Amino acid sequence: MKTILLIATGGTIASKPTMSGLAPSISPKELLSYVPEIAEVASVETVQLFNLDSTNVTPAHWLEIARIIEEQYEKFDGFVITHGTDTMAYTAAALSYLVQDSPKPIVLTGSQKSVYLRDTDARKNLADAFSYCADEGSSGVHVVFDGNVILGTRAKKTRTRSYNAFTSIDFPNIATVREGKPFYYIREPKPQGPKFYRALDDSVFVLKFIPGLKADIFDYLDTNCSALVIESFGMGGLPAYGGWEERLECFLQMGKTVVFTTQVEREGSALDKYEVGQKLRALGRVFEARSMTLEATTCKLMWLLPFAEEDDIERLFYEPVMQDIL
Repeated sequence: MKTILLIATGGTIASKPTMSGLAPSISPKELLSYVPEIAEVASVETVQLFNLDSTNVTPAHWLEIARIIEEQYEKFDGFVITHGTDTMAYTAAALSYLVQDSPKPIVLTGSQKSVYLRDTDARKNLADAFSYCADEGSSGVHVVFDGNVILGTRAKKTRTRSYNAFTSIDFPNIATVREGKPFYYIREPKPQGPKFYRALDDSVFVLKFIPGLKADIFDYLDTNCSALVIESFGMGGLPAYGGWEERLECFLQMGKTVVFTTQVEREGSALDKYEVGQKLRALGRVFEARSMTLEATTCKLMWLLPFAEEDDIERLFYEPVMQDIL
């Protein structure tokens, strides 16, 4: 029987009503008490790392999760992380970069309703997460939710209320969990790792274009940000109005990093398609996210900035990690 560490971080799955609305308060041992069949799948130890609504989770918390996985890595066969759904995709992406090539599974799950409710999705999600984590074919960082097994770099929350809250963006689900057993669509080779990273640079800013937006935001960005992710329109481009070209060029000349992505959920960017995109090439080192999720794009930059030399950032950004960029 596999030995798995349950790392509890809060979220809806562990919440109960308060005078101010739902708030995390259920301990990891209490979580397990609602799903006694997990004891038939794995021997489980627990740790309450923090107990937060995931709106309050920051890059510092991602580093804490990665730290405890590294500290306990030799002791356990896998790790299940219970987490709030709102920022779970960010945490899954961040862990995909902080703990790379892990032959042991690192599984994130949560729920849309608290585990203590009768009509909750929490119990099934917990059971599925442990079933996948205990399976011989599992490895690396994945989100398990509503029976779907999704790469940590491809998961996105696409529904706020429904049980099928998470979608794999521009990449197939790895597997589905049926009646306590994973059925694989893609068999991933066991990595020869792990490799741990212990730093993130959170001075990454995400800017969403809206029609008519002016470039005055660079008054802040120039002094406060190391990297900028721009969510542009359609396949990606730079407006001709508002001083964007001049301010973006100055930002790049400071040695900072700019990545263009798209506000469109699927099929990615393609800067060479239109004139508004092609003119970005003349400005210098502008990357494009292609079909990467916003969560993966942002977290990959946070991971790269602390250790990569300026000349290596472009190469490493385009080097795939867990199928994050195609």
